[in-house]
Amino acid sequence: MSTATETARAAKASGSSFYTAMRILPAEKRDAMYAIYDFCRAVDDIADEGGTDEERHAGLEAWRKDIRALFADQPAGQAEFLRPHVVRFGPREEDFIAVIDGMEMDVGAGVVAPDWQTLDLYVDRVASAVGRLSTPIFGLEEKTGTALAHHLGRALQLTNILRDLDEDAAIGRLYLPREELEKSGIRADLRNPVAVLADPALETVCRAVAARAEEHFREADRIMDSAPRAAVRAPRLMGVAYHGVLKRLLAQGWAAPRKRVGVNKLGLIGAYLRYGVV
Repeated sequence: MSTATETARAAKASGSSFYTAMRILPAEKRDAMYAIYDFCRAVDDIADEGGTDEERHAGLEAWRKDIRALFADQPAGQAEFLRPHVVRFGPREEDFIAVIDGMEMDVGAGVVAPDWQTLDLYVDRVASAVGRLSTPIFGLEEKTGTALAHHLGRALQLTNILRDLDEDAAIGRLYLPREELEKSGIRADLRNPVAVLADPALETVCRAVAARAEEHFREADRIMDSAPRAAVRAPRLMGVAYHGVLKRLLAQGWAAPRKRVGVNKLGLIGAYLRYGVV
């Protein structure tokens, strides 16, 4: 497991908006967020690259056992590096487990054209649960933090889904909701993500998902507007970065060939200047 410094270097090298957002935090909080990032990267790597399905399930189960040991105040193996941050900030065991459960949904057949309910469960586990782990580190009280994690996590993950359609299809995944695909009249086999993405009706589906993401961005902004400014500096930057991606996706559309949309660096610098200092 990498150190927090190594994690920061990896995030910075990848041009991650996560690095920009987290670097504004005080050192103790920043190190805790890098530890959360390390955990998420580790279980995500198992789900994506952990060998056979059996090996992936085993790898994720090993993480569950170590997380449970950590919260039982027992030797925690590969999760031991999380201990000082758990003690200091109090992220919950159930949210670590939820992240692992979300990653496991991608093992085997994976997530392909799920209904909205299944997609929302997946998004809650892989994104909003990460937010719930993070908000006590940011300094938000539980009710506000939970609400912000719910909305901002969903906004960010739905934006990721709309941005990464082709990369996901290449590995057999399609996170667009089945109800929207069927409503749009897409005729391709929903088990064939590449064929689905070639259908002209894809634009209608993506705009419906984008509208849902916009609702979550608006609600997240409302929550942050009412929260202590210092406690929402980092999530503000993440929100600005990803909302900018969503707006550029909406402007570009989803007709093939799709150009990958990244974070607008000038916009992120402007947000940093606006929100990065108390």
